Amino acid sequence: MELSTPPITREAALRVALAARAMPKVSLPALIELLQRQLGEQIDEDNLRRVTVTQLKTGFASADGEEDGEDIGIGLEAMKLAVRILWGETQGDDSLPKIEPYNDGDLLGSLRVAIASDGGDKLSGHFGSCIRYLVYQVSPTASRLVDIRDAVEADLAEDRNQWRCQLIKDCHVVYVVSIGGPAAAKVIRADIFPIKLPDGGPADQVIGRFQQAMAESPPPWLLKILGVAAENRLKNYNAATVDD
Repeated sequence: MELSTPPITREAALRVALAARAMPKVSLPALIELLQRQLGEQIDEDNLRRVTVTQLKTGFASADGEEDGEDIGIGLEAMKLAVRILWGETQGDDSLPKIEPYNDGDLLGSLRVAIASDGGDKLSGHFGSCIRYLVYQVSPTASRLVDIRDAVEADLAEDRNQWRCQLIKDCHVVYVVSIGGPAAAKVIRADIFPIKLPDGGPADQVIGRFQQAMAESPPPWLLKILGVAAENRLKNYNAATVDD
């Protein structure tokens, strides 16, 4: 029995997922439907390079009942970025911070912290849907961005939250703007401590807040690792924690 060809290659699927996130109000199924109308049922990296801004503009305008394509709530710049992503010319964010070299032991007393981000150097993402995680090595007095990990491939995983846990399994903490109960349970089982800051904010401010907590009121999970008795772990602790 001959196996059927998948309707979309893995690399193409990743590009399409990231392109959808680059355009406000465009869902992944809506973009796939449009691309299949324009390119045919089979989508790969080669035919994605045939996509144009005009095709996106007219395609979504038609779906919204707009003849001129000007009032579809997406924006020309967002569509240009989406096309560049579909072509494979960018990972979709030119404002990402620079990764700094790091060797184990460079920052004494440091921990690894992941920040859920949908753009630039900001905490702005939900755990289960953010585009990437910014990974910092953090001590009470210094910090370095040591990695940037794309999470778009999670959309192809059978268990997306578990895939994300594996992606940041070397981290002790993950900051998010939101996380659901089942996802939080998986994160905690992976020995990662989730911290929710609904308002998000610049990564350096988030890290600074964490450094202050490390220096002035270490979180209970860290004190447990350090061997502090259970009855003493909550003393002076006031860092934000994940909601129930």
